[in-house]
Amino acid sequence: MRSVLDVQRALFARGFSPGPLDGIMGRLTRGAIERFQRGHDLKVTGLMDDATLKLLFPGEAKPAPAKGLAAPWYHEAIRLTGVREIAGKQHSPTILKWLERLKAPWRDDETAWCGTFVGWCIATTLPNEPLPDNPFGARNWMKFGKPIKEPARGAVAVFWRGKRNGWQGHVGFVEAVATDGAAVLVRGGNQGNAVSLSWLSTDRLLGYRWLATAPLPDASRIPVSAVGGRLSTNEA
Repeated sequence: MRSVLDVQRALFARGFSPGPLDGIMGRLTRGAIERFQRGHDLKVTGLMDDATLKLLFPGEAKPAPAKGLAAPWYHEAIRLTGVREIAGKQHSPTILKWLERLKAPWRDDETAWCGTFVGWCIATTLPNEPLPDNPFGARNWMKFGKPIKEPARGAVAVFWRGKRNGWQGHVGFVEAVATDGAAVLVRGGNQGNAVSLSWLSTDRLLGYRWLATAPLPDASRIPVSAVGGRLSTNEA
């Protein structure tokens, strides 16, 4: 399995500087991937598809997928796991940075921020990907990108909260599905007041969405797992 650092080193060796060789899939690394693709007459996406990996690692008959690079937005979500809001009058500087980047009309970590987290991960790794209007509202993510029928790792999953036909909701990224298909493991914000992993019932699912600018995912590769612990029922 190729890592982000492997790809950064390969790009650097070929004269496409990815910035610091730090194993983080940020803007500089994505820009280097795009320049590499452009210089080799490949489709310029900033993503590590098979054609790009084949040219970047020509000694491999079939290059292994590059972990975190095929879905850089989800690699960012993994990196941010553990970010937590601060109780009381203080607020998380990290969450405040997300709000500023997305031009939110408020600056606190007490307002539900699951949509803010998803918006940050996508906007900072794929700035050309259109976000939904008012990305802070979880249900607005049902208008994002394109719909997919089956879950895929890194897909945006939207759930209702309170009532199916109400206005409250929750949004996060798919990590895995339960063996019986009755639940989804979601990496999202505002889950226990932090970016964390939680199991949510598919009875609450409104839909899965995928990025408009990214190739459709291979749903068959999604991890399958037994549900550990209780299902989350309210992520506020």
